Amino acid sequence: MTKAPRGIGLGFRVGMAERFLEEAPEIVGWVEVHPENYIGRGGRYRDYLKRAMERWPVVTHGLSTCLGDTDPSDAEYLAQLRSFLGDVGTPWHSEHLCFGSVGGAALHDLLPLPFTEEAATLAARRLDEVRSAVDVELAFENVSYYAPQPTEMGDESGLEEATFCAEVLERTDAKILLDVNNVYVNSQNFGFDPRAFIDRIPPERVIQMHVAGHFVRDDGLRIDTHGSSVCEDVYDLLDYTLRHVGPVPVLLERDNDIPPLEELIAEVERLDAIYQRATAEAPRAAVAP
Repeated sequence: MTKAPRGIGLGFRVGMAERFLEEAPEIVGWVEVHPENYIGRGGRYRDYLKRAMERWPVVTHGLSTCLGDTDPSDAEYLAQLRSFLGDVGTPWHSEHLCFGSVGGAALHDLLPLPFTEEAATLAARRLDEVRSAVDVELAFENVSYYAPQPTEMGDESGLEEATFCAEVLERTDAKILLDVNNVYVNSQNFGFDPRAFIDRIPPERVIQMHVAGHFVRDDGLRIDTHGSSVCEDVYDLLDYTLRHVGPVPVLLERDNDIPPLEELIAEVERLDAIYQRATAEAPRAAVAP
């Protein structure tokens, strides 16, 4: 039976798995895994995953089936993904609203789509194709970007990012994995109000959230790295977002420069305090699979 994730989750990474599994901190309500780390792989990776599944609800988050790709989908991989998602019992799967391959070549990055009606139509069509192939609820994640979009260059034919995300939602009955850190990073790099972005997203379509740390260059540009602690402004924006959306599960992402487990758990505890306070009088019930 699928177990619903609740409260604050933690990205499950092999580099911290052994001690994490041994201590199994109760404050962590669920874990998130990348299927690409496990499909076609055995050994300790599968052993760690099995042990995690015995302790927590597991949710999957993809890295390679980007919803803005124009190349034909890899039917063999999608079949393997479908099998994996069924094995772990994830209540939903998420992918990025971006492109990651061109002409059959993987770019090994998550590159933003132009915020246009054409791109929104493409992404919605791809989303429906992938969801049909994997046979599970599918959500898309908003990504960070570092070059001006059409509207930021004065092109009125373009869309603001929040409107672009809302347009994709309008074209499909999918959900959104709302990355609060990415909203904040983009707002600081391109000068928009992150709370106005949050207000533009239909709360009933948000199924999960991400928070993470980011890097600030000397020139002030913020880069989404998942390699540092969550900053104060992102904590504040998460509080605002939870009050808008309600008690959906929140994941702490940490992929680089992973600190000792005590530091990760301290962040989870702070996130949980925000979560409990902000959702005490939430506008709706938590999303259930």
